[in-house]
Amino acid sequence: MINSDSFVDTLTQDSQTLQKVEPMCGTKTLKIILLGPSLLQQGGISNYEKLFLEYAPSEVHICHIITHEEGAIAIKIMVFLKAVWKFLWILLREEVDIVQLEISQRGSVLRQAIMALLAWVFHKPIILHAHGSQFHVFYAELPKWIQQLLTWVFSKCQRLIVLSESWRSFYIENLGLKPEQVVVFYNPVKIPAEVPHRSVSKKVNLLFLGRIGQRKGAFDLIEAFSLLPTEHKSISSLIMAGDGDIEQARNLVTTLNLEDYIKLPGWIGSHERDILLTEGDVFVLPSYNEGLPLAMLEAMAWELPVIVTPVGGIPEIVTQSENGLIVNPGNIQQLSDAIKSLIENEALRLSLGEKARKSVFALDIKNHWVSFLDLYRSMLNLDA
Repeated sequence: MINSDSFVDTLTQDSQTLQKVEPMCGTKTLKIILLGPSLLQQGGISNYEKLFLEYAPSEVHICHIITHEEGAIAIKIMVFLKAVWKFLWILLREEVDIVQLEISQRGSVLRQAIMALLAWVFHKPIILHAHGSQFHVFYAELPKWIQQLLTWVFSKCQRLIVLSESWRSFYIENLGLKPEQVVVFYNPVKIPAEVPHRSVSKKVNLLFLGRIGQRKGAFDLIEAFSLLPTEHKSISSLIMAGDGDIEQARNLVTTLNLEDYIKLPGWIGSHERDILLTEGDVFVLPSYNEGLPLAMLEAMAWELPVIVTPVGGIPEIVTQSENGLIVNPGNIQQLSDAIKSLIENEALRLSLGEKARKSVFALDIKNHWVSFLDLYRSMLNLDA
């Protein structure tokens, strides 16, 4: 667990040995407060935090303060109040170089806005790291005066990190941020050293990883699978792992008589996820909204061809028929046709998968940390 009361070297959730980046001689130890959800929480931000903390270089000491935890309203309030107290205690007692806030939408925005204001009062440099896949929808629905207040809070950060160029344009155009304030850091991925040989697959295993629900296109995927010819169903399977509207998905599977082909194991841990990625042949994520999905990047790192939609930062990573297939959100027939093409064409599967893996090498978590160190030092006017 991460000690939230003092700056410590961070550990992974399962206590595995960290892979540290060797410190540069004479470099200053950087003390960072990282505010975000619990590492035990399910979701993209928590997965990002775990990877970020696991590979933190030894010249960076990170204090991770939990601002949100799943549970009853009373539990959420208590967790946040405890986070405020810890944050204030550290600000008052210890030297802090930078405050980094992982932010999404809705309640996350309110919580992190309060923390950002506290950091601003104490004159600490602020990084907001925006992950929200539906922030544009959330922002558009806010009353004008709240939009203006939120714009003011965002303006107090020294840097806003976004997941793609399209999100960068959104924040600059809608929140009035200066272009130099907003930087693009694509989500990172841990690149496995070896991947399995999939040319001997007797059955094509389709894989979906993410929250089961309409936003991720989970129900569209089930319906698209039902449209496959019988001969294609008989040589394929679909595993949909994740939390969310699992019962609704299971009911749809039953209604369409797909129990022999589609499995919904619920939320899985990192070890089980890696097993599925090893055994998978095709990754499918037909989302309606995204930031830049970590699950997609992980699948590509495991050399899986991906079938995705052109939303969020996905089009900046996936090119049609080069390292994946792109379908329109909600177009079930188009999604089914794309799945069918990869079931029947092994050469295409292998070619797309090989190129997918190569295309995410630059997003390796170690490169991500190099970029973060440069950002930290530039904000503090330190020499590299």
